[in-house]
Amino acid sequence: MPRAEITDLLLIDQLLTDEEKAARDTVARFVDKEVLPIIGQHFRDGTFPSHLVPGLAEMGVLGANLQGYGCAGMSTVSYGLILQELERGDSGLRSFASVQGSLCMFPIHAYGSEEQKQRFLPGMAQGRIIGCFGLTEPDFGSNPGGMRARARKDGDTWVLNGTKAWITNGAIADVAVVWAKTEEGGAESVRGFLVEKGMPGFTAREIPGKFSLRASVTSELSFQDVRVPDRNVLPKVMGLKGPLSCLNNARLGIAFAVTGAAIACFEGAREYALSRAQFDGKSIAGYQLTQEKLADMLQEIVKAQLLGLRVARLKDEGKVTPVMVSLAKRNNVKAALEIARSARSIYGANGITDAYPPVRHMLNLESVFTYEGTHEVHTLVLGKAITGIDAFN
Repeated sequence: MPRAEITDLLLIDQLLTDEEKAARDTVARFVDKEVLPIIGQHFRDGTFPSHLVPGLAEMGVLGANLQGYGCAGMSTVSYGLILQELERGDSGLRSFASVQGSLCMFPIHAYGSEEQKQRFLPGMAQGRIIGCFGLTEPDFGSNPGGMRARARKDGDTWVLNGTKAWITNGAIADVAVVWAKTEEGGAESVRGFLVEKGMPGFTAREIPGKFSLRASVTSELSFQDVRVPDRNVLPKVMGLKGPLSCLNNARLGIAFAVTGAAIACFEGAREYALSRAQFDGKSIAGYQLTQEKLADMLQEIVKAQLLGLRVARLKDEGKVTPVMVSLAKRNNVKAALEIARSARSIYGANGITDAYPPVRHMLNLESVFTYEGTHEVHTLVLGKAITGIDAFN
């Protein structure tokens, strides 16, 4: 489907560098050629298109905004733009890239030893090593501090026990960055462990019955007396700062990315409305209620584009804060979800089938609305920033 010029109403392209546009356009062509023709069937079948991973690696998508170790070293804006194009294809594919880069490669890059970086990052950038991020548990999602996973020191190893749930890439991962509580020097803390596939006691199973993110692998991880050697413990971070910094990194990318789903829904609905005739043979695009829906969609897309771009620029300048990221994630995901729902209505009955993009994006965005900090959690983050009062407790 050709891109509609109206989608860039405020000429945001003029705010991008040549390098940023080139990175985006490279991934956009990949999505058009390799993803869109097959993603609907993968969503229907509940399968992840793993054959696309080498192509993502070749374009520098995996760990794109990290420096060295075979990573592309792109700006945050470039990273956001390539995630936007992947999201335009499907949230499942973008989730794979987000988890690989922001949640697994990032903590190794930021908090790992040099030996760990050399051992994992080049292979992860090449897509030969797949990673996942183990923080959420069956009973603790929005409250990671309540986690029950525990690791105790035993000689030169750590014995890890616990369960993690809703883990993207879990059943296909070669390494899991797992966060667990420890007791060191009589004080409780949180440490990060690199748990490798095949370690005795470590199992991963896919979670069945999903109606969202069907073209993505979502798993439960189980650890029963898994012995993790000292060399696989992240040495440069302790406490919840470690996992929360990873989440903040991922949330910014997601805030930028979801605009891609919104654009796919808007442009598809626009094209459909122009071609669909009703009553006197007039296209439904000529009716006032349809135009109102399209105008509302475009308005929210432009706002989301500007918000994502500004927050990404601030990150590249070292000025971004978690509150800024919460605002962007909260606004942009909500807007994208509402756009998908409105676009679905323009298609009428056709909109509930996977022959058209809105219902697939709508179902996917229900998950994005919840993960990486629920909409409600980001509301309370903003509420605390506004009032100075912590409403979490």
